[in-house]
Amino acid sequence: MLIRSFPAGAFGTNCYAVATGPRSECVVVDPGMDAVEPLARMLAEDGLKPVAVVLTHGHLDHTFSVLPVCDGYDIPAYLHPDDSGMLADPARWHGPALAPLLTGVRLPDPADVRPLDDGAVLSLAGVELTVRHAPGHTQGSVVFSLDLGEAPGLLAGDVLFAGSVGRVDLPGGSWDAMLTSLREVVLPLDDETVVLPGHGPATTIGRERATNPYLAEAAAGAGTAPKGRGL
Repeated sequence: MLIRSFPAGAFGTNCYAVATGPRSECVVVDPGMDAVEPLARMLAEDGLKPVAVVLTHGHLDHTFSVLPVCDGYDIPAYLHPDDSGMLADPARWHGPALAPLLTGVRLPDPADVRPLDDGAVLSLAGVELTVRHAPGHTQGSVVFSLDLGEAPGLLAGDVLFAGSVGRVDLPGGSWDAMLTSLREVVLPLDDETVVLPGHGPATTIGRERATNPYLAEAAAGAGTAPKGRGL
């Protein structure tokens, strides 16, 4: 499996391309702010041709470039229905600190937006992505499980980071929902699972199980809502 990524925009959102190898089709994950040109350069380096964009959730720092990417390559986007509408009115979903900067901003949905359903398996570009609904950061947050060859992988979006989890203080966020997602979706994964997060470096489930205080709190069934990461 070939995984390429770069940090997009001011928020350093990890934009990924996933393919079976170079000079093949690929899936683009979370094309965030100012991602169009660096994505094109990254794809060209390995001769990759995108066939779809998959979105871990609807926040602006993960979706800002989805329209030009989808239009430019004539490909569909996939988003959980619970986050539909977040592009059309980003100010509503990004809290009081950013709302004044986003008032009046509209990011039209791509022409072809397809729903992500919990438990669905997407077969795209020779890659199988298993969708798990993992609300908490947003109502429609998802993670994608995949086989990296040498180990299982998890495209975690803003659900799980190295040493932290996604913030839950923005509209649509819920610490109770995050705890449930961590317990039911994340903690059952094998320790060898490589976590490819929405921000920051890769990690493993085993490392986070041993060191991440929020996973420990989820395992114990309680805890204090984190400041977390993400937009």
